[in-house]
Amino acid sequence: MAHMSQDADGGPPVRGRWSAFRQSPFWPATVLVLILAAAAGLFAGSYTYSMANPTPRLIPTAVVGSYDKAGGRAFLYGLEKALDTSVRVHPYKTRAAAHEAVEQQEVFAVFELRDDGRYAVLDVSGASGSSVAELLGQTAPAVGKKVGVQVTVRDVNPLQQGDPRGLAIFYISLAAVIIGFVGAIQLSVHARSLTPVERILFTAAYALLGGFVIAAAVDWLLGAVDLPFAESWLILALTMFVSGMVFTMFNTLFGRWAMLPTWGLMVIIGNPSSGGAVSWPLLPSPLGVIGRWLPPGASVNAQHTAVYFQGHQHAFPFLVLGGWALLSCTVFWVWRHRHPGGREKEPPEAEPEAAAS
Repeated sequence: MAHMSQDADGGPPVRGRWSAFRQSPFWPATVLVLILAAAAGLFAGSYTYSMANPTPRLIPTAVVGSYDKAGGRAFLYGLEKALDTSVRVHPYKTRAAAHEAVEQQEVFAVFELRDDGRYAVLDVSGASGSSVAELLGQTAPAVGKKVGVQVTVRDVNPLQQGDPRGLAIFYISLAAVIIGFVGAIQLSVHARSLTPVERILFTAAYALLGGFVIAAAVDWLLGAVDLPFAESWLILALTMFVSGMVFTMFNTLFGRWAMLPTWGLMVIIGNPSSGGAVSWPLLPSPLGVIGRWLPPGASVNAQHTAVYFQGHQHAFPFLVLGGWALLSCTVFWVWRHRHPGGREKEPPEAEPEAAAS
């Protein structure tokens, strides 16, 4: 009969000690220590990679007037060389058409070249992306001076006075994302016995109330941003609901380790790629593409348009948020029997004891 190896001092078998360790609370605690250390590195790395040194990759720009003349071509070429990026030129026949493209968020600026390209008016849109507007506003006059083009810079759609860096929308969206899944975590801990329907309803309830409080605090209390209140409230509430249901979906699939994919999707990837802190033309290319399909990016996109481009709202960010809500709710509902919560069936009432004879 095979015997398990023992320590030299005659202690319990090594395999037995390992099995006991795996069954003790020290095993998940040790795993969590390693996971939290890795998560800290990934968190710092992802934000540093996307935000520490924003570099332009591709800037869609409208051009009007003498852009095809020698002076205009020299100016645009010099601008690309100075920025070390591609200035994707979209020609328009009139300034009005070009500015409509800005309102539709198809371009970030308008270059109007006059006098055969010897004079340029640069209309930037701070609301489209303060970092891009600042970069173009600083670079264009310097390039014009080198190639003999006089450049005038105007901000035709500036940010609100209480939000000079354009970060308020990112912060309120970030709050909705984080409180959204933290709320779902708290429901799983403190309201474990909720049925699937009750869990979805309470997630919707704290999302609606939380979205209202976030919007009221930023607009009514602090006056930082003048929000279109009903639309902003809806976007924040939908964001919180999606974030909460994403955690609930992962909790159904992965049990107690649900925080790992939730944190990775919503925080490590989603928030840095949302375009809220750094405009998407300045993000690394993969993040600029992926971010628009994730809940944080969709939330920032919808909120940004609601605040600064009223009347030009797009369906895409709402379709993204709605798609994630449908996916997470469907997965949770189909595999609800795997979710660690829920109520046990009530035990049958005990038969009344026979009367004593």
